[in-house]
Amino acid sequence: MAEPGVETRTRSSVITARAAATFDPVGRSVATARAFVRDTLQGWGYAEVVDDAVVLTSELVTNAVIHAGTAADVLCLRSEDGIRVEVADRYPEREIPVQGGRTLAHPDRENGRGLLLCAALATRWGVEYTPSRKHVWFQLDLPERPIGTRSAGPVIPDALLPTADSRVRVAVAQIDRGGAITSWNEDAEELFGYAAEQVTGKPLGDLAAWPHTPGIGTGLAEALRLSRWEGSYGIRCADGRIIPVYASHLRVRDATGEPSTVCLLVREYERAILQTPQRPAGSDGGSESRATDPFEVFIGSPAPDDLDGLLQRTVERARDMLDGDSAFLLLATDDETELEVRATTGLPSARQRFARVPVETGASRYGSARMPAVHEDLAAVPGAVPLLEGTGMRSVVTVPLKVEGRLTGSLGVAAEGSNRYSNEEALRLQFAADRIALAVESARLGELERLRRGSLSFLVEASDLLAGTLDRDQTLALMAQMTVPTLATWCAVYTIADQASDPYLSYVLHEDEDRIDGLKALLSSIAPPDPVPTPGARVWTAPGEAAHRAALSTSMRELGHGSGPLSAGIDTTLATAAAVGGETVVLPLVARNRVIGMLTLGKPSDDHFRQEILELAEDLSRRAALALDNARLYSERMAISQSLQRSLLPPGLPQIDNVEVEVIYRAAGEGNEVGGDFYDLFPIRDNAYGFAIGDVCGTGPEAAAVTGLARHALRLLAREGFGGPAVLERLNAAILDEGARSRFLTLLYGEMWPQEDGSAILKVVCAGHPLPLRLRQDGTVVPAADPQPLLGVIDDLELYEQTITLEPGDVLLCVTDGVTERREGTRMLGDDGLIEVLKTCTGLTAGAVAARILRAVERFAQEPASDDMAILAMRLQEPLKAL
Repeated sequence: MAEPGVETRTRSSVITARAAATFDPVGRSVATARAFVRDTLQGWGYAEVVDDAVVLTSELVTNAVIHAGTAADVLCLRSEDGIRVEVADRYPEREIPVQGGRTLAHPDRENGRGLLLCAALATRWGVEYTPSRKHVWFQLDLPERPIGTRSAGPVIPDALLPTADSRVRVAVAQIDRGGAITSWNEDAEELFGYAAEQVTGKPLGDLAAWPHTPGIGTGLAEALRLSRWEGSYGIRCADGRIIPVYASHLRVRDATGEPSTVCLLVREYERAILQTPQRPAGSDGGSESRATDPFEVFIGSPAPDDLDGLLQRTVERARDMLDGDSAFLLLATDDETELEVRATTGLPSARQRFARVPVETGASRYGSARMPAVHEDLAAVPGAVPLLEGTGMRSVVTVPLKVEGRLTGSLGVAAEGSNRYSNEEALRLQFAADRIALAVESARLGELERLRRGSLSFLVEASDLLAGTLDRDQTLALMAQMTVPTLATWCAVYTIADQASDPYLSYVLHEDEDRIDGLKALLSSIAPPDPVPTPGARVWTAPGEAAHRAALSTSMRELGHGSGPLSAGIDTTLATAAAVGGETVVLPLVARNRVIGMLTLGKPSDDHFRQEILELAEDLSRRAALALDNARLYSERMAISQSLQRSLLPPGLPQIDNVEVEVIYRAAGEGNEVGGDFYDLFPIRDNAYGFAIGDVCGTGPEAAAVTGLARHALRLLAREGFGGPAVLERLNAAILDEGARSRFLTLLYGEMWPQEDGSAILKVVCAGHPLPLRLRQDGTVVPAADPQPLLGVIDDLELYEQTITLEPGDVLLCVTDGVTERREGTRMLGDDGLIEVLKTCTGLTAGAVAARILRAVERFAQEPASDDMAILAMRLQEPLKAL
């Protein structure tokens, strides 16, 4: 564990690059800071430390912008041996240390985990305080990268020297960029029996027996393109035999710049001639090395962090050592109940990596992977080695890999003939397994640590994305997009509306978009998986079986049509069958003790999930289930809220002869359709109409409740024959009767009587509301009423109404204070600003007038409106002139 330091930089480190950014104290800044650090380090080529740096930066920036509530300054510094990241905030308060102890936070606390992570992950870290700021820094050193160096071996006894023929031959072949042989020396002719003219121009792949299973490790074509490569494979001789060789490849270019690969090859048992000696850890050029262990040549010298290369080379050498036809290596799961296939050679593709077999397959010692076992004829004991069923292998020897008495894996070699192996071969293989077990376990633990750190970074990003939306469809899409292709080749999400409903296929995604429709059709044709609440992944075989049946049925139908060309339908069916032909697992989506769906992950033909990926998928499914349930609850409540809000709006505006009416309504707050502002226009009796526009104190649901009371009361009282003052006085009493739930209300209420000559008589009462404005045809704007007391404040309210006559072409504009009180800093639109805008509306229709007012309000300030806003414009049409 790293200890906090006090120095800010080591003198030997030279800063070669720097990048800095400042992030505002808002939640989204955490994700932005992570992206900044990730992009910076990847741009510097420091991918080895990206995951750790992103996790640490995420915690420290969260502490600054969320818990401290200040902006965060992030500084990245690059040096030759690593990177340093500094996070500073403006909250310099120090935590008082407890006597005799340290005050690092508990891991389960929401805040304070940043220093714990620094201590666990960073090479060095520290905290610095100034009067106005606090700096937390951490440094991550780059892992040492092996470099080439000269080496010398010690003097050893002649009996331990590597074996070679009396006439050592080193075959030299030169391969062009297309993989064809261009040069073939005399030793190559002697070793393999081909004259130079017989092989020149032919691909090396025609002669090479490459041992790697397809899809695992490096293939021949890839090896020829590498700058340098060493390893074992076979060469088919002219007489049909395959000679095991050890090869050293070097990529070169000629004077014209054309690349080619020079291949040096010797017999396998003479590999010491070409094999690069492994440099002992901690040795230097002048130190004396220990004697070479003959068993170190068993696996060569793979990179210490290359687990796949180590395992693949192990099975190849085990197969060659016992002259077998195939070999396999399995690693034990943490609970030692199952073994995962991690490397094979000579086995069909169905025995691909990550397939799992039980440790115990029988009651006898030969049915347990914990003990060496020799099976002389598998035909006599079917099922003894599940991995080899249907492969044609008859005899097999298996030995355990153990570290400190704990089972870590199993190594096996098999042959097609029976009675090929005895206890002597088992002892040889066990001795070799004991020599490599510690190296394999060390590499495996290193891989698990890298996977753990990558998983932590993945879950941080996933949680941030899932927390960023409350939309159900977007949450489903995020769930699928986060798993494909990172965790699986394809994904399907089933949702369950309630306990009485069946699972519904809600979302399907495949890494190849052309496969999505076929996959969706296949999954829709079969019964969904059972919604079992048991945590963990369980295998689901139905998709693979259904795809196999569909492919078989389609093939039979096509064959029945004769020898004509195959239709496109069979290609789609076969492609879908291949897409779901691998392992398929189902993870329950459980939120609030209820199964709300299933997350289904799948692999293509013969592929399997590794246990660590399934554990990561289980962690993701828990987060995704809670996010999906939150989105569901939010959608349900939003639907209820919007339904109630729509009931508060007028059902529609009446058509009034010769009067244009336009209403624009904007409620403040995300998802609100109705707030504290309201409007209404309704018929009272024949040729008489009431109109109102008001503003309840506040916004949101509380204000909307008073809105509903006011609008319905106005209609009821007006149609009962009460005049404007009486209507408002009774409404005032009703509001006061609400008690603590009451809100004061500003209201403009009026009644309109259109006349035969095109004019209209209006009687209006303005109770504390912004005054209505009248725009005449000559462009003058005047108030159409006087201000009076607002409603909901005092009991004894005496109001009066004013009568005005609108002429044809006149406009009456009524707004709420969300229009007049629109602000930008210290500036406010105000009544005067509204009048100036209205003066420019001469000759416009009512719709154009309302639109121009709204545009002026929106352009007055850059920030979105924080108050409800209603605009009611009424214009008397001018009579048509006779032609």
